[in-house]
Amino acid sequence: MKIKEKQKKYGRQDGCVRCGRKRGIIRRYGMHLCRQCFREIAEEMGFKKYS
Repeated sequence: MKIKEKQKKYGRQDGCVRCGRKRGIIRRYGMHLCRQCFREIAEEMGFKKYS
């Protein structure tokens, strides 16, 4: 009997958690937001824009 191992995901499997887009994903800090959604809600999350 073979033991099934977890297969590693490659490429754009997971999209933005808010809108589902697969391009321009920001994964830092576990956000998984596309850059457009990040710009819309960044200030609510506590990020500040300098300059």
